[in-house]
Amino acid sequence: MNQENVFEKFFALGNSYWLTRFVILRLLGFVYAVAFLVAAQQLLPLIGEHGLTPANHFLASVQTQLGSRTAGVLRVPSLFWFGISDHGMVVFAWTGFALSLVVFAGYANAIILGILWAMYMSIVHIGQIWYGYGWEIQLLETGFLSIFLCPLLDGRPFPKCRPPILVFWLFRWLGFRIMVGAGLIKLRGDPCWRDLTCLYYHYETQPIPGPISRYLHFSPHWLLKFETAWNHFVELVVPWFSFGPRLARHVAGVLLVTFQIFLIISGNLSFLNYLTIIPFLACFDDSFLRHLLPRAIVRRAEHAAQQSQPSRINNAIAVVLSIMVICLSIPTVLNLVSGRQLMNYSFDPLDLVNTYGAFGTVGRERDEIIFEGTDDVLITDDTKWKEYEFKAKPGDLNRWPPFVAPYQPRIDWQIWFAAMASPADYPWTLHFVWKLLHNDRGTLSLLANNPFPDAPPHYIRARLYRYQFVPIGDKAWWKRERIGEWLPALDVNDPQFRRLLDAMDWLD
Repeated sequence: MNQENVFEKFFALGNSYWLTRFVILRLLGFVYAVAFLVAAQQLLPLIGEHGLTPANHFLASVQTQLGSRTAGVLRVPSLFWFGISDHGMVVFAWTGFALSLVVFAGYANAIILGILWAMYMSIVHIGQIWYGYGWEIQLLETGFLSIFLCPLLDGRPFPKCRPPILVFWLFRWLGFRIMVGAGLIKLRGDPCWRDLTCLYYHYETQPIPGPISRYLHFSPHWLLKFETAWNHFVELVVPWFSFGPRLARHVAGVLLVTFQIFLIISGNLSFLNYLTIIPFLACFDDSFLRHLLPRAIVRRAEHAAQQSQPSRINNAIAVVLSIMVICLSIPTVLNLVSGRQLMNYSFDPLDLVNTYGAFGTVGRERDEIIFEGTDDVLITDDTKWKEYEFKAKPGDLNRWPPFVAPYQPRIDWQIWFAAMASPADYPWTLHFVWKLLHNDRGTLSLLANNPFPDAPPHYIRARLYRYQFVPIGDKAWWKRERIGEWLPALDVNDPQFRRLLDAMDWLD
């Protein structure tokens, strides 16, 4: 058999991945839709012209630091370098949402997926702290690989173009790095991962607990230790089998997908776990998925496979893509074997091949910042304070923790981080207080309530509380004790407050 026939036989293996491609692209369309929906609803109050950290200020700062706009475009690639406005961002996000629904409905080609990737990259790169999560660059890497699953123009669910087998191997490589990176950062990080006690605390202290979290928190310690050991097994051992023969890959795929489903149930980790399922789907071929999908879809996949023709151009592109990923993977592999492993880091400006990780450190106690306002003109011992409630994070002791994932209330996440630090570390919180003192509609849209619907409060303060789950059976969900003051009472006429805001160009 000559060399050309060997390559053709290898690439023909793609005939057994028609259903795999179909499922991967549908799930990717769903994740993209959620991501763009979040952007459409939250971009303006977060990074709009009058947002908490305006993106136009950010781009101007980058240009100043790097010396030119061209340097800024190369370092922080984004379509918003060519024009940014509040109206433009809203139209941009809703356009991305609409295109995502097209993919979710079953119609995808390389052009549509390339546009979605470029659009979401543009948002991530101007998103600042609000988009500083590992799943943002993970979506960019996943979305980039998905471009090469499809023909250039044919957007049908089952086009004549064979699924390129090499791209599925690249998906498995992505899944491997995600899991092993997460496993190693745990073993190298918090000692509780090594003594199997991290889950004693995690369900209570995770960013946004869900309705099942309290029940998991009060599980027997032996069960929580077993879950931790199982976590290590799935993250550090199972991914290796995704490169194995068919049976090993199928078993690995089942374990990896079911692990992510459990994480979806146990908390609110945005769209991370939905997104992480995508590369694991590459462990399955049509011989597995045909037993799970509707017969009509299976028949369409079989018909497409019978009608397909090999494409040397597509195969050549897959080879070039694989070589590029291998080269870009060198720093990520070095990072994995390094004793100073970086977590959720990109080594290239386009976020094409990244390093991942999660929960290298687990908090032992849950501290929450509670913002309060009063309409009293003078503060006395008798002043009545009203609390602002966020949409997802703990506040009201009797409120059930909501199930919001895959949607992400981004300000709730950042308040979780801020509670572990000081206002100096999170200066945007001062702008947040300024907005509340003016009953800013955009900022209030990020919250669950407005205790002052008729007129803005005269003062806002922030107190720090320690929250704990109450035992199962109690009517309340949380109990809390006050630790101290996080921000003193501030009003719009406070001179130091105004100087700080003016220094940040936030006096609007």
